[in-house]
Amino acid sequence: MPTYTITELAREFDITPRAIRFYEDQGLLSPSREGAGGRNRVYTPRDRTRLKLTLRGKRLGLSLSEIKSLVDMYESPKDTEAQMHRFLTVLAQHRETLEQQREDIEMSLSEISAHEEECKRLLAERQGAVAK
Repeated sequence: MPTYTITELAREFDITPRAIRFYEDQGLLSPSREGAGGRNRVYTPRDRTRLKLTLRGKRLGLSLSEIKSLVDMYESPKDTEAQMHRFLTVLAQHRETLEQQREDIEMSLSEISAHEEECKRLLAERQGAVAK
């Protein structure tokens, strides 16, 4: 079975070794230790897959606790239908949050546009008064 070092995984996924250690601290990865005093982390294909799923979840904007729950769920050979329903629920909640954020951003951009137009109008009036 192939194994990976922290440097190899960091290079493959274009992240820092520190990020990988953080995910380890969060319980997302659990490498074995080798060498003097267990200084060298040894990652298995399972750890590599968990890291890949973690990074995919981060790109989707999921929290680490949501990612951990989903990654742990996929490792249990229990009822996959229930797992898929849970994943759909998490995705639906996340979609709702993102759509609300988009609505809030659109409202803020609209307000910014209104303030910009008002400032431009006031500046134009002043310039017109100075020219007279």
